[in-house]
Amino acid sequence: MGKKKLILIGGGGHCKSCIDVIESAGEFEIAGILDVKEKVGSNIGGYSIIATDEELDRFPAEDYYFLITIGQIKSAGIRKRIFEQLIVTKKRLATVISAHALVSKYSSVGAGTIVMHGAKINAAARVGDNCIINTNANVEHDCMIGDHVHVSTNAVLNGECNVGNGSFVGSNSVLVNGITIGEAVIIGAGAVVNRSLNTPGIYAGNPCRKIH
Repeated sequence: MGKKKLILIGGGGHCKSCIDVIESAGEFEIAGILDVKEKVGSNIGGYSIIATDEELDRFPAEDYYFLITIGQIKSAGIRKRIFEQLIVTKKRLATVISAHALVSKYSSVGAGTIVMHGAKINAAARVGDNCIINTNANVEHDCMIGDHVHVSTNAVLNGECNVGNGSFVGSNSVLVNGITIGEAVIIGAGAVVNRSLNTPGIYAGNPCRKIH
């Protein structure tokens, strides 16, 4: 059986990194990229932008898988909106795990999630749908990560942490063992989170504090 045909949604910088991961995994063949009308006809990493995300109906659900390759720094809103559109139209979502990631067979990774190069997901961890587990991120045992979450580069989630839907964990940040991050929480780069955070907002520093 040949590779599964994959449509990428979003043609920016994050897409470039995703392409490298998809190629390493070897399960999917990229059939094209969707982006804004002005970019149609251009090329990213050897793959063409073939249509806009408003033209999803051109790509039958039985013929293609889909992956959202738009990045997420603060709000998960755009990724969540497109994800919900894919679900409503019964499209198949790809789950992509880099050949250079370490993912325990005792963990689970949701639909539409990508696990980037060097990331680690350890035993009994659960990662939800439409997440980004970015380069060299470490998700330790028994962590529970909700949907539409971005765990950024080199972030460390120690054992038994919980991260709510739509949250962002910044580069090089550290969550100490057993804490809970609520929904729509943004953890700044390099922050040390030593207590549970239940109120949406932006947190930064060591130890972290709410700054917005």
